[in-house]
Amino acid sequence: MFKVEKIEMANKTFRLPVKLIQKLQTIAQDKGVSLNNLVQQCCEYAIKMLDKEC
Repeated sequence: MFKVEKIEMANKTFRLPVKLIQKLQTIAQDKGVSLNNLVQQCCEYAIKMLDKEC
């Protein structure tokens, strides 16, 4: 059964190097996702991988 879920979101400002932002924008465009979505997925993946290392 389909269940609609509301994910709580918050706004936060981060400073990133221009070259990194450019790379992320290119990847997001190539994959057809928003920059925000890509950054979220990257962070979640990095945390998941970090947990496996500990």
